[in-house]
Amino acid sequence: MNSLASNIQAIRTLNNQTKVHPLPFIRGEGGVRGWSLVSVFLGRDWLAAPVSWQVAFVCVFLAISGLSAFAQDWPRFLGPTGDNISTETNLLEKWPAAGLPLVWEKGVGAGYAAPSVLGKYLVLHHRVKAEEVVEALEAESGKSLWHYGYPSSFVDPFGYNNGPRCTPLLISNRCYTCGAEGKLLCLALDTGKLIWQRDTAKDWDVPEPFFGVGSTPLLEGNKLIVMVGGQPNSGVVALDALTGKTLWENVGKTNWDGIRAIGWPGEAPYHWTGQEKLASYSSPIAATIHGRRHLLCLTRQGLVSVNPTNGAVNFSRWFQCRINESVNATGPVVWDDLVLISGAYYRIGAVLLRVKPDGKSFEEVWRSPKQTLERNAAGDVVEPVLEAHWSTPILHNGFLYAFSGRNEPDASFRCLEFETGQVKWSRDERWRPHSAAQPPVYGRGSLVLAGGKLLVLGEGGKLGLFALNPEKAEEISSWQAPQLHYPCWAGPVLARKKLYLRSEDKLVCFDLSRQ
Repeated sequence: MNSLASNIQAIRTLNNQTKVHPLPFIRGEGGVRGWSLVSVFLGRDWLAAPVSWQVAFVCVFLAISGLSAFAQDWPRFLGPTGDNISTETNLLEKWPAAGLPLVWEKGVGAGYAAPSVLGKYLVLHHRVKAEEVVEALEAESGKSLWHYGYPSSFVDPFGYNNGPRCTPLLISNRCYTCGAEGKLLCLALDTGKLIWQRDTAKDWDVPEPFFGVGSTPLLEGNKLIVMVGGQPNSGVVALDALTGKTLWENVGKTNWDGIRAIGWPGEAPYHWTGQEKLASYSSPIAATIHGRRHLLCLTRQGLVSVNPTNGAVNFSRWFQCRINESVNATGPVVWDDLVLISGAYYRIGAVLLRVKPDGKSFEEVWRSPKQTLERNAAGDVVEPVLEAHWSTPILHNGFLYAFSGRNEPDASFRCLEFETGQVKWSRDERWRPHSAAQPPVYGRGSLVLAGGKLLVLGEGGKLGLFALNPEKAEEISSWQAPQLHYPCWAGPVLARKKLYLRSEDKLVCFDLSRQ
């Protein structure tokens, strides 16, 4: 009975957090337009039913599904709720002395895209020779189920690998992917058959990005939201998720021309030239603030809030380095009416904004640094409290846990008080670039919150477990995954008590269940 109560509470918690259906792994056919009878029965009305009904249904559901405790899929970038947080229970409390139990491992092609998991399917997007390949594997065994390949000639201009950067997006019957050259696909999840495709580089006027296309699309209702980065006003585009047809496009010259260039010398109004790169390596998120739905997109120029219904811009906040060779890569973090954005290039730092009740304006809560070369009373240059590069921080109980630093010699793992920006603790994770395939530190790591603990993947494959402790960095366990090596820049994926990790050439699955 205690286990059943835990399951019910987990469902309630997830439903309250996400305001969407809490059990995506039993979605019925119909994709974004329909639910099965079971899904309807498990909707919000079910949570008001008598406890005896809830217990009876959970008993039947668990018996049918074979699940011994609440389990989740990881069907999209940053997990089921888009914040790197999982509600899975009965996970390992510490790492075994011999390391995590290996379920399977598989050699893969190049890329920085994390896999996604829905039901029996794990989908990976990778570069194999001269093709970008979308491949579905059996999540439990790693067995290949289907693949869809298409030619790619992408070469990273800075010498990084040439594979896809965007994470697959899975729903009950479809799989959406976006390649390094901007080829956007919709495939049937069960067969890999092509349903529709768009070539964003040809359909829009997109300046060549620095490192290829790296912003993962978002599903919002029946709209697929894509940060295309097209000139002059196609920075963000909404497509019909069923057909791929363009529904609206906006963001660019319309909202950035004439805006105050915060942090630039003199902070004069910005003059749009038409040559700007608009896309970033941050992915859009959706949030409800003061009863309004917002699409929050950290583009190359800064943060923009867009109305998902029609693409109208609610507000914009400049957040771009003065140095051209720079990007925004981490996602916005939202808590109630607060929105945090951060970057790692040339001391751009972080800023916390509070969205006003009208949904059209905001105020600055704190900014670090206050000016690019802010100095303290002693005359020393002030260190930004946060310089998040590509790993989106995790917010828990008013405290932010994050990796900070642009390069290997800058890396740290730290905790901030969200509303004040005060650094509670900072742990040194610096290392000399390319000095080891498996460095002894986490470097610029990635995070997942599950089972009341922080699971950390270092960029060299070191796997850590930390307590959620805002007073000190409390490492419970650490272990080097022998199969992995630098660079492990794709975030960890936790689905049904299995942990999926990838490097540039290897995908591994570990068992994280507590026996």
